[in-house]
Amino acid sequence: MVNWVLRGAVLLWAVFFFMIGARGVIDPASYSETFGFTISGVAINTLRADLSSFFLVSAGSAALGALMPGWVRALLVPAALYGTALTGRLIGVALGDPTNFGIVQGMIIEALSVLLMVGSWWVLSRPAPAPADPLG
Repeated sequence: MVNWVLRGAVLLWAVFFFMIGARGVIDPASYSETFGFTISGVAINTLRADLSSFFLVSAGSAALGALMPGWVRALLVPAALYGTALTGRLIGVALGDPTNFGIVQGMIIEALSVLLMVGSWWVLSRPAPAPADPLG
């Protein structure tokens, strides 16, 4: 039962971040609204490619890990991506980068994402317990 709940939670996470990534491919200016920064000129193409790929790869890996029992290690891909992003934010805070509620919110989401992916990988990668012998 726990496995199904974890798989469902990971799939919902994947759908949410897939939608963010797909929206960024179609309309990269939406990232300005969502993440609170502005970008113009040819940099919009880099934003479309780089930030969207972050979300799409993490969502695809999470979905693969949740749906394919033999591929549960794919859950470590989004854990690594979001863990790296969180580390970068923590370094920025330590070095005095300006922060606001949006930065703190991003850090919380990244930390929870890492916990969900690593926790799900841990639980789903364990062998299933052998059924009890009814005669023994």
